[in-house]
Amino acid sequence: MRKNDYLIRLERKEDHRIVENLVRESFWNVYRPGCLEHYVINQLRNDNAFIHELDFVMEKDGKIIGQNMFMKANIKADCGKNIPILTMGPICITPELKRQGYGKILLDYSLKKATELGFGALCFEGNINFYGKSGFSYASEFGIRYHGLPEAADSSFFLCKELIAGFLNNITGEYTPPQGYFVDETEADEFDKNFPYKEKLKLPGQLF
Repeated sequence: MRKNDYLIRLERKEDHRIVENLVRESFWNVYRPGCLEHYVINQLRNDNAFIHELDFVMEKDGKIIGQNMFMKANIKADCGKNIPILTMGPICITPELKRQGYGKILLDYSLKKATELGFGALCFEGNINFYGKSGFSYASEFGIRYHGLPEAADSSFFLCKELIAGFLNNITGEYTPPQGYFVDETEADEFDKNFPYKEKLKLPGQLF
């Protein structure tokens, strides 16, 4: 990867289908047979929690190769307060350019812009081996629990990052993903008919 051979900008309306197809290609058969993520992103754009100022695409040679988006979320603190935070995603890089550094560049840029807008923390489901390089830690280290997850269950997927140092000091509580991330699978299958046919495969390592 050459230095500065990319451009990161806000998503535009005319990018929507291109981005949805990019997300589809990136997530297809990864976590489940087929994927839902391209429909999720289609629905989130109209959600009240969606943050248009943090809806990014990454270009290389005039082609969109990556995207990331953010949503407003809350921690229901044990003291009774609702603590406003962010969540993130889907985030992806086109499959042929993965593991070349573009994903981290896009992630770090996105987090910097979120910090500039004054957001204090972010909770997210992801792999610590990648996201830890950008300052994420296990959410349990902050005393933040994932809604509905039994206390003894593996929560290593649930990550957190303070964007403002000390923002989560003396805060413990429970995080619930925004409702917009939960979509109807039948509706998602109908939406998928707008794209070229791809075979759904059940593969080892899928979560669903």
